[in-house]
Amino acid sequence: METTVSYARLVRPAIDRVYVGARWAARARMEAFYAQRGCTLGAENSFFSGVLARPMPAGALADGLIYTSGSMDEELAQGVVVRDAEGAWHLTDLGRELALFAQRATGEAAEELWTMLPGVLPGLSIVPRLADLAGRVLTHAQATGGPAFRAMSPPYEPEGASPALLLVTRLGSLRHHRADAHRAAWRAAGLTADEIRALPDGPQRAAIEADTDRRDEPAYAVLTEAERWELLAGLAALPN
Repeated sequence: METTVSYARLVRPAIDRVYVGARWAARARMEAFYAQRGCTLGAENSFFSGVLARPMPAGALADGLIYTSGSMDEELAQGVVVRDAEGAWHLTDLGRELALFAQRATGEAAEELWTMLPGVLPGLSIVPRLADLAGRVLTHAQATGGPAFRAMSPPYEPEGASPALLLVTRLGSLRHHRADAHRAAWRAAGLTADEIRALPDGPQRAAIEADTDRRDEPAYAVLTEAERWELLAGLAALPN
């Protein structure tokens, strides 16, 4: 029997691999920059693409941190963020300096990674096109994204940003479309965050993943079939 695999499920590992690879490549330089200012990497670093553009609503941040303790005590103690009367999180001047560096360092690390390729592979030459495709998906996904995605998109994109910075920033925001879809799916199944993390492979897990695909898939409807495969193949060709 033929099985059709969701495009959203196929492309997600490629998105994660490229984005996480760039983040890890930038980590040492980010830690050094933070240490000079007496700080450690926190939520402003993880969510830079959104929090640089707008305050982060309390519910969106809670969703984004749902698989962690959710504590913002360290960020508050370090003077990186403040909370307004409605509970939304705002960057301080220090927090903005840190988040801007995190974004810039991630883009620079990505560009360095993607230039280290044999001549037969496309490398940086395909990055502008991939950034354009990811940007179109982000715009289209505004209609279907959940709370965390709406807080993270449209992302902050500095004037004169390199294609590498644009791509990693857009991928960082796009990841939250599926994250919202997954939370909605396991919540609809009556599970908690701890329960979904402990849930073994089986029919219930498969049903939740299928529901996640269904909720995530509309983001990519703006692309033609050829463009979908172009995005997937291009991301797969970038080293991490």
